[in-house]
Amino acid sequence: MKAFDTADNKGAGGMKPLALSLGDPAGIGPELICAAWAARDVHGLFPFFATGGRKLLEKAAEARQIDVPIQAIATPAEAMECFHHALPVLAGPDGDYRPGSPDPESAKIALLSLEQATALAVAGDASAIVTGPIAKSLLAEVGFAFPGQTEFVANACGIAAQDAVMLLAGPQLRTVPLTVHCALSEVPGLITQELICRRTRIVHAAMRQDFGLSTPRIAMAALNPHAGENGRMGLEEQHIISPAIATLRAEGIDVTGPHPADSLFAPHARDSYDVAIAMYHDQALVPVKALDFDAGVNMTLGLPIIRTSPDHGTAFGIAGRGQAHAGATIAAIKLAGEAAARRAQAATT
Repeated sequence: MKAFDTADNKGAGGMKPLALSLGDPAGIGPELICAAWAARDVHGLFPFFATGGRKLLEKAAEARQIDVPIQAIATPAEAMECFHHALPVLAGPDGDYRPGSPDPESAKIALLSLEQATALAVAGDASAIVTGPIAKSLLAEVGFAFPGQTEFVANACGIAAQDAVMLLAGPQLRTVPLTVHCALSEVPGLITQELICRRTRIVHAAMRQDFGLSTPRIAMAALNPHAGENGRMGLEEQHIISPAIATLRAEGIDVTGPHPADSLFAPHARDSYDVAIAMYHDQALVPVKALDFDAGVNMTLGLPIIRTSPDHGTAFGIAGRGQAHAGATIAAIKLAGEAAARRAQAATT
């Protein structure tokens, strides 16, 4: 695939570069940023820059044994000029590179880098943000008051957390969990017609805006085995999910279901829809990670900015050893660039 022409910004639609936060620097985030830059031409990645971490990134590249020249930049715009020959790094948080040894200091660096990247996207100085993996428990120790990065970014955008929708996207499958980080026992009480309709509308709009699908096909998973089997195994399908689907179809949204989840992700079934909405976290994430673990992307829908993230954690146990696969980070950068290009093109037509 041909890389973007960064010398004169042709074909980029006047877009700004992408902002990448470091994630926890004791994890695999920094080395994967370096690996992604090294593979920029192979994958045709749109120009990006890191928010902080110049020393960290230099050491991470050395640990991974890849040649990644680092270029300090004073403004995001400078990334467009130097990206083809160096990894641009904006002045920001930095520290010693201690892979596999997370502590409050590494958490502070992760938080500051996230704050900087998000602020730049909200201000319009970056076309999108790609957030590196963090350790939520460590961030909480340094004053991070959100369940995760999704809620932080939504708050920065002035969007209610319930309207920031998690999409898991891979080469073979896209899924959305209707409920996310809660106990499985709480799921039936959280599912409502209003929640299904509100989040499905957000998914439908995002498929059109960021994925270029004019008439997206949405499949809705059932909650219970065999889709409840006419009420024998639960009534949520009859009383909540099916009425919500009827409401959405009346609005012109192509949504089908509720489908039994045990067959919804089979190869022949996946050909019949563009995105599946699942009722709970593992129902959505298990199939994506089984099919596309090394290329899975977490994208937040419903925001005025674009935010993606590799769908994996900090992997402290292998950080700095050169073992971490860069596929998901590359996929997250690529998806952010593609979505940003679609939004930029839409804004000029």
